[in-house]
Amino acid sequence: MSRDTLILIAKKHATWVDIVQTFGCNERIAEDLVQEMYIKIQLQLEKGSLDIMYKDEQNEINYYYIFKTLRTLFIDLKRKQKNVQVICLDEHIENFGDTYYGHNDVNYAETYKRVTDELNKLHWYERRIFEIINGGEKIAELSRKSKISYYALYFTYKKVKDKLKKEL
Repeated sequence: MSRDTLILIAKKHATWVDIVQTFGCNERIAEDLVQEMYIKIQLQLEKGSLDIMYKDEQNEINYYYIFKTLRTLFIDLKRKQKNVQVICLDEHIENFGDTYYGHNDVNYAETYKRVTDELNKLHWYERRIFEIINGGEKIAELSRKSKISYYALYFTYKKVKDKLKKEL
């Protein structure tokens, strides 16, 4: 039954894309949102918690439910986009080869030596805190194990990191 229902919904695919485009999306994003709508409806149909067909008519889709689902997906997308910075690759693609493959190579051995030299100039405590946290240990976990204040560890790590950035 759920497969037949999805087939009926998919027959109106162009209509769903048009509806999403009225929200202000381009065609590519509209297609993506409609695909997400199919997934969401499929999951609800599999659970048995959704009856998307009108009760009195056979093979008639509840357009209002589809509209509300698409609108909710659109609002979720807009909410997520506020937290994401989009970078246009077209502007940077020309310089990609030059920057990463030859012309602006970074001498990693020299940079590593400079970092280790700077770390060796630090007090042993600062150096050790930096090495432990930079190695992947969580500050909160290190604080519990060592009984050193979280903030003392955080500010020591931040101070060393800022110093390395400044020096290098």
